[in-house]
Amino acid sequence: MIDFILNPGQIETESMRIIRAGLTRPWSEDEFPVVERLIHTCGDPSLEQVIAIHPLAIACGLKALKEGANVITDVEMVRAGISKEKLKSLGGSVQSFLNAPGVAEQAKEWGITRSMTAFRMHPESLRGSIVAIGNAPTALLEVLRLAENPETCPALIIGIPVGFVGAKESKDILWERQSIPSITVLGTRGGSPLAATVVNALIYTALKQLAH
Repeated sequence: MIDFILNPGQIETESMRIIRAGLTRPWSEDEFPVVERLIHTCGDPSLEQVIAIHPLAIACGLKALKEGANVITDVEMVRAGISKEKLKSLGGSVQSFLNAPGVAEQAKEWGITRSMTAFRMHPESLRGSIVAIGNAPTALLEVLRLAENPETCPALIIGIPVGFVGAKESKDILWERQSIPSITVLGTRGGSPLAATVVNALIYTALKQLAH
């Protein structure tokens, strides 16, 4: 019979030990928590090869969080996965405008997705925020459009939409836009749990640094 580890703390510690031992790319010390959490969340070590972290992404994300930045998500599932109480202790909150008044009606009028419309109708919320996208490629494209204006530019874009229609392409555009700090997973893989995981890794790191 397999001798299972039953202690939650030991399970996590052993998981991270196994993940870190299997890493093959030269990640910086600040990048390790994000990379390890992404692999832990999907249970697939091969994900390491398509993780892309802008050189300024971690520093910009941590700075924003320590200054009380809000996190803006494309869908409720990303919002649900973020540690809201931990973020609140840093002075920030999580917002999603997908179900905000008028979004569904305006999306029909414009002939675009609700997630795209949600950002287009609330551009002022992006300035200095952390945007976390785990579902909608169209929302990522809209955020990139808004980011061209300094008044509506986020501090960090976590763009990890999943799927086979536009997801890979939107992430390629994000990664090519090196003027904006970003974290992504190239290709078709992604999803809300991965986007939330990156945000949480940054939140925990920010709290840990402030505690020292």
